[in-house]
Formats: sequence, structure tokens, C-alpha cells
Amino acid sequence: MNPEVEQHPNHGSNSMRGLAAATLGSIGIVYGDIGTSPLYAFREALKPISHDGLVREEIISLTSLIIWTLIVIVTIKYVLFLLRADNNGEGGTLSLLALLKKKHAPHAAVLMVLGLIGAALFLGDAMITPALSVLSAVEGLKLVYPTFGDYILPITLAILVGLFLVQSRGTGAISFVFGPITALWFIVMAWGGIIHISDDYGILNAFNPVHAVSFLLEEGWLGIIVLGAVFLTVTGAEALYADLGHFGRKPIQIAWFILVFPALTLNYLGQGAMVLHQPEHMSDPFFLMFPEWSLLPVVLLATIATIIASQAVITGAFSLVSQAIHLGFLPRMTILFTSETNTGQIFLPAVNTLLLVGVVALVMSFGSSEKLATAYGISVTGAMVVTTIMFFEFLRSVWRWPRFLTLLALSPFIVLEMVFLGANLFKIHDGGYIPVLFAAGFTVIMWTWQRGTSILLAKTRRTDVPMEAFATSIEKPSSHAPTQIPGTAIFLTSDPDYAPAALLHNIKHNHVLHSQNIILTVRALNVPRIGNEPPYVIAKISERFSRVELRFGYMETQNISQALGQLRKSGLKFDIMSTSFYLGRRKLVQDPKSAMPGWQSTLFIALAETAADPSDYFRLPANRVVEMGTHVFI
Repeated sequence: MNPEVEQHPNHGSNSMRGLAAATLGSIGIVYGDIGTSPLYAFREALKPISHDGLVREEIISLTSLIIWTLIVIVTIKYVLFLLRADNNGEGGTLSLLALLKKKHAPHAAVLMVLGLIGAALFLGDAMITPALSVLSAVEGLKLVYPTFGDYILPITLAILVGLFLVQSRGTGAISFVFGPITALWFIVMAWGGIIHISDDYGILNAFNPVHAVSFLLEEGWLGIIVLGAVFLTVTGAEALYADLGHFGRKPIQIAWFILVFPALTLNYLGQGAMVLHQPEHMSDPFFLMFPEWSLLPVVLLATIATIIASQAVITGAFSLVSQAIHLGFLPRMTILFTSETNTGQIFLPAVNTLLLVGVVALVMSFGSSEKLATAYGISVTGAMVVTTIMFFEFLRSVWRWPRFLTLLALSPFIVLEMVFLGANLFKIHDGGYIPVLFAAGFTVIMWTWQRGTSILLAKTRRTDVPMEAFATSIEKPSSHAPTQIPGTAIFLTSDPDYAPAALLHNIKHNHVLHSQNIILTVRALNVPRIGNEPPYVIAKISERFSRVELRFGYMETQNISQALGQLRKSGLKFDIMSTSFYLGRRKLVQDPKSAMPGWQSTLFIALAETAADPSDYFRLPANRVVEMGTHVFI
């Protein structure tokens, strides 16, 4: 018997087990946010049409709007289309931007601005989602214990503060239970819907999109207002794309079609049927779906589910900021790794603190999920519009689609999303300005850092000395030649074509030159991980000087100490105990003639002062680092 035929079933079994595990994991991480939307989305969408009494056709049309929004936006756009637009397996706005830059897509400047706006909108969403989700779940306690009304805010704040305090410990210890708990949550939601669909089988007419379209055409202004609330049903859709690298396309797609979409659909149908049968339950249609004996367990499960959903968004914010740092859009920040085996589990103290302050401020300011829901939607819809525009360039530049076919394929998405965005913009005065301010602030910060570093590089290059010419001149026998000392000196620089400032200052002030000098550059490529790319490039400049470029993907840790071990194995000989690392420390001073406005120069200098120490960021041996300072006008 052919041994390969014998082994094939076992191999398939292992593959199936791995696929099942990834699918279950994606349910907990990817779908946590969108899975908690039924807590508040249907309730908020009912309010605009309930002022003059509920009308049967309006409830059916509203349910139809929700179901077809899930079909068009999530199923077709994200699950079937956008998950295929990956950058070596990674998704998300910045991954798409990096991919387009790598492919030299046209309109690079416009794409960069769009990428920054999309990333900023996601960070704004990362503040609002935990506040809204946890608050809406805890409010369910009032149905069980009406006297708990005064304790909703303290309980919510305690949960949120505790959630952020444990971030430094990482998600590895509890992530294995995320999938099963969230899967149970979807099953419970589906059960709640099933037991109420029989209240009025007329709700099944919601599958006919004619009801949704006719509602929008006939209701006019009211339809636009309802649309703003309906979009709450797809909050978390961007997580489908952003978390692509964690699980892969197939597990995310399987989870959606097998469990998530059916459970959401059944739940919204059940809420609609119950309100048709008992209009007085419109005050809280989600929790009132469940029998009284199960209400407390459902509230507790909902609270856990919202914590998991919040965890997913927070972790996504950490990953996004890490990508932005490596791609040059933010200054270096302290990045702590909470797992010895999974480099994707990271913790950024500065980002964690910022999110905690923002979330607490939102809960204290709005006080209820009903009021906070008005602030939601703009960041989500804005991010979706940005993603669709960038996906247009992806289809043109990467998949080489004709312009006409690209427009034909994406027009329904961009039109629908622009309508949703317009509907949410009408909520600006009711709190919608919050995510707009967040996104504007984050965009200005990333734009300022990218612009400032470009200006700084151009400014310093005017006085820089070409490296080859410097090496030739310094090695010529001369009475003014520096004293040669044993050992290796490694000079970190962002531009290896020119002599590093630390090298020039060391010779100028200390009058010494090591026997071996390495000009080291760390380069973040437009790929998530190096893979088949060479991790380093070594070039000999002269007898004493070598140029080394270390390459990392934007999802990888830029650990120089670890990479140097690989360099030694490749033939670059040096003793780490007789090696010194020289860093150039720049003191930035505002220049009245700067190319940037005064406020932007001040912001750039402030950002530079908050940057993490290079020796810590690059994992350099602390007792081998020498810093050489200089003043630079910017």
C-alpha cells in the first residue's frame, strides 16, 4: 500500500482540527464587536419611528434594512471581497496602504492621507466601542434589579478600569476562552430570536429588500435618521479585515456563514417579531426577548461578551499603533511583549493610558448607552468609506481590473456607505463631534510626525558627509588621523549613505577610531514579516568600515541584539563584549524659518521628546551604549 495514501487521512484530520480551532478563535476575537451590536442597535433604530406610534410596515422595513446591511456591507464587501486584499496575509488600513506603496500605486500622497485618516478613525472607534458596549450590557441589570439604576455608572467604570489595568499581563492567558464564550453568546442570541419569530411570522418579509428600499424612498428625512442608527449593526466590521493576519481568510469566512450571520439574523428577526406582537417592549427589545428566569445569566453573559469585544478593539489599537510606528507615522513608543511565543501579543503603556482616559471621559460625559450611541457611527462609516476608496486602487494596481469594472463593482458599496456617513453626520451636534475630534487629532499627529521627519532628514542631509568619501579620507595616513583603538563600534543611522553624526562627533571630540566600524541601518519594509526576504544586507565600504542594513516587517520586533547573533553566524566577526553602540541624540530647537507652521513645529518637537529611548526600543545592551548629542533647528 502506498504510505502516502495511508498518511493522508491523518494529515487531513490535523488540518481540520487546526481550521476548527482557528474558526473558533476568530469568533471570539474578530466577531466580538459586531456580536454585541444587537444589545443597542435595534433599540436605537426604533426610536425615530416610534414618536407617532409604531407602524407594522415600518418595523418590517427596519428589520429588512438591518438584514440587508449585514448582507451587503459585511458579507459581500468584507467577507467575500476585502479579505482577499491582503499584504502577505495581513489586513487593515495600514497594511493596505503599505501594500499599495510597495506596488507603487498612483496618487501616493492621497492614499497616504486616506490611510492616516482610516487609522485615526479606527483609534477613535477603539475609545467609543468599550464605553458603549460595556455600558449597554450593564444597563441590563436594571431589568433584573430596578434599584440598581444608580450603580450602573460605577459598575461600568470599575469593569473598564479593571480591563485596562490587566492589559499589561497580555491576552494569552484568557484568549483560549474567548472563542467558546463568544460562540455561546451567539447561540444564546439565536435562541432568543427563534423563540420570538413565531410571535409574528410576518417579520420574515424582511428578507425582501423591497421593504428596505421603499422605506428609504418614502420616509425621506426620517429614513436618513433611521439609517444612522441602523449602521450600529455593523460596528466591528473593520475588525474582519484588521484581524485577517491572526486567523486567515478561511476561518473568518466559515465563522461568519456557519454561526455569526445566522445568529445575528435570527436575533434581529426575533426582536422585530416581538415588537410587532408587543410594542411596549421596544424600550429594551434585546433583554426583554428572554424569559425572566434567564435574564440575569443573559445579562452576565452579555457583560462578559462586551468585555471580550472591548479587548479585541484594544488589542487592535495596540497592533495598529505598532504598525504606524514601524511605517514612520508615529514616534517610537515603548512596546512590551506579553508572550514568549506569540509576538502579536503586545502592550503599549502610552496607548493603553490614552484609551483608558478617553473611555472613562466618554462614560462620565454621556452617562448612558442611549446618549453615547449618538456619538457612534461616524468613525465606523468614515473608516469604511476610506477602506472602499483604497480598495479601488488595490483592484486597479494589484489585481489589474479595468477602471469600468472596478467602478461597477464598488459603486454599490461606496454609494451605500456615503449615504450611511451622511446620515451619521446629522448626529454631529448630539455627540457625533467626539469621534470627528478624535480622528482629526490622531490624523494631525501622524501627518505632523511624517512631515517633520521628512523635513528633518532633508535639513540634516545638506551638511552630511558622504560615507564613502569620509571613509577614504579618515583612513589616509596623516598627523591629524585619529588614534586607532581595538574593538567594534556600531553607529545607528537612518541614512547609511552619509556619515552618522555620532561618528563625526566621536572623532571630533574623542579623537579615536575603532579598528572595526559598522554603519547600521534598521529598515521597516512594506511587508508584515520578512518571510523569503533577506533579513540583512552587508556591504564592505573600506578596510575599517562596513555597512549593514537590518530588515524587519512592520509587524515584527526590531530587536537589534537578537539580529546581531544572526550577523555573527553569517561571517561578520565581532565580540559583543568589546563592541560599543553609538547613538546620535538630537535636541530639536524651533526654527522661525521652518517649513512647517509654528504650531506644527512645536507639536513635532513635543512628539520627538516623548519618543522611546532608541536603546530600549531596539533592545540594545544597556551597558554598551554611548550617546552623542547635537542641536538641530527644525
